[in-house]
Amino acid sequence: MATSTNGFKVLLMGRAGAGKTSMKSIIFANYHSRDTKMLQPTNHVEHNSLRFLGNLKLNLWDCGGQDQFMENYFESQRENIFQHCEVLIYVLVAARDKSLGNEERKKDVEYFKAAIESLSQHSPNATTFVLIHKLDLVHESKRSEVYRQVKEELLTVAPQHTQKRITFMGTSIWDDTLFKAWSRIVAVLVPDPELLQDQVNFMCQQLMADEVVIFEKNTFLVITRAHTKEMQDQYRFEKLSNIIKQYKLSCQKAKTNFRNFVVKNDSFRAIIEPFLTHSYIMVVISDLSITSAATSANLWAARAYFSDMVKAGITFGVHL
Repeated sequence: MATSTNGFKVLLMGRAGAGKTSMKSIIFANYHSRDTKMLQPTNHVEHNSLRFLGNLKLNLWDCGGQDQFMENYFESQRENIFQHCEVLIYVLVAARDKSLGNEERKKDVEYFKAAIESLSQHSPNATTFVLIHKLDLVHESKRSEVYRQVKEELLTVAPQHTQKRITFMGTSIWDDTLFKAWSRIVAVLVPDPELLQDQVNFMCQQLMADEVVIFEKNTFLVITRAHTKEMQDQYRFEKLSNIIKQYKLSCQKAKTNFRNFVVKNDSFRAIIEPFLTHSYIMVVISDLSITSAATSANLWAARAYFSDMVKAGITFGVHL
C-alpha cells in the first residue's frame, strides 16, 4: 500500500448503536470500556486526523449510523464518501433484539451491500474489515455459530470480485478481540510490511528470543511480530496492550513516566521497553542462561541497525 502525503482515508461505518465511536475512543483516546457509555451518538460524518507511528496520518471518517444518514451516504454523498479510500471498517451488531423482528437485520445486510458496492465503484483497491461486534451479548456457547451465520449472510450479498478483499472478525469492547482486530487493520497501512517482517524475524533469531513483538507507542497496537516457538494464548498481545495502556495511564496520574516493564519467573523473562521513536518492543526469552545484560546489548545493536535503515530511506523505518 502506497504512502500518502495527505494521509490514509479510513471509513468507519455501520448503523446507529453498532459501537463505532466507542471502539474508536478506546483505541485512540485511551477510554476504558466502562466510560464509553457517556459518549454521544455521531451525527453526520465526524472527521478525525490521527497520528499513528509518528508520521502515518489516518484521516478517519466516523460516519453516523442513523438511517437517514446511511441512505444519504449511498445516494447524494456516495462519491464524496467512498472515493480515495484505503480502508473501510464496517461494524455490525452480532445479534439484534428478537422483539424487533427480522427487519433490522435486513437493513444491516442492505446497508452493508450498498457500502461494498459503493466502495468497489469509487475505491476498487480498498481493503474492507467487517467487525461483527458486541459478541459479549451472545451466550458464549452460541458465539461461533452467530458469527458464522452473520458472515455467511453478508458474503451472499457482497459482489464476488470484492470478497477476497474482505476480512471478517468478531469483536467486543469487553475483551481482547477489539485490540486484535484493530492491530490487523492498522498493519495494512504500514509500508513495506514484508521487508519489516523479514527484519523482525532476523532480530528475533539474533536475540535468541522465543518471541519479539513491535508495538505502536501510543495505542500499543501490534505492528508486527516474530517467534521461534509456538505460544498458546492467541490473545496475549491484546491482553498485554490493555495492561500496559492502563499502567501508562496510572503513571501519568502519578506524574511519572513509563520507561520499561520486566516480568521474570522460572520459565521465561519478558522485557518491554522503547524501541525507536514511535514504537515499543517486547522480547520473550525462555533460555535463562542468556543474561539481561546480553539482551540489552543486543537490543541496542538492533536499534542502531534499524536507525541506519531510517537514514538509508527504508520506507517503514521512518515510522518506527
